[in-house]
Amino acid sequence: MTKVSADSNVDRPPSGRRRIRRRAALAVAAVLALSAGLYVGSGGNWFGREPTVDAAPLLGLALPDTGGTEQKLAQWRGKVLVVNFWATWCVPCREEMPLFASAQRDFGDRGLQFVGIAIDDPPKIEAFVKALHVDYPILVGGYGAIELSKTLGNRLGVLPFTVILARDGRVAMTRAGPFHDGELRAIIGQLL
Repeated sequence: MTKVSADSNVDRPPSGRRRIRRRAALAVAAVLALSAGLYVGSGGNWFGREPTVDAAPLLGLALPDTGGTEQKLAQWRGKVLVVNFWATWCVPCREEMPLFASAQRDFGDRGLQFVGIAIDDPPKIEAFVKALHVDYPILVGGYGAIELSKTLGNRLGVLPFTVILARDGRVAMTRAGPFHDGELRAIIGQLL
C-alpha cells in the first residue's frame, strides 16, 4: 500500500464541488465573452437590433447653451444629429470630443450636426469648451441630463452616451461608451 502525502494531491481529480465551481466560472466567462462580442460587433447595439428608442423627448428638448441662450434640438431637424451626453470629469468623453469636432468640420456642410449635452456646472463647462476648442453647440443639461439619457436607452447612466438621429428624426443608433474615429466616420457616412 502506498502512502499519499499532502503534496501529492495534484494527481487526484478535483472534488465534485471544485469541478462544479470551475464549470460555472467557465460558463460565466463564456457568456460574458459572447455578449461583449455581440455588443461590439453590432456597433454598440445589443444583438445588432435597431434601438427601440423614441426620439420625441430629445427633439422636444430645449436647454441653455453655455452663453445662457435657450436652444431647441428641433432646430436641427432634417440633419444627421449626433447628441452626446458628457461631463468635464469624464476621461473617455474628453478623448472623443476632438473626433466629434473634426467630424463636424468635415461633414457639417453635408448635413451633420453634433450637439453636446453637458452634465456639469456652467462655469466648468464653459472653461472646458474654450480650453478644448470645441466648435459645435454645447448645451447645459446639468445633473438631470443623466435621467434624460436613461429615457433614451442609457440604462446604466454611463458617460459618454451618444444618440444618433437620422435625417428623418428616427434614432439610428445609441452608444454607451466612446467612439473611435474610423467607426464614427463609417456610421456617419451611412447616414449622410
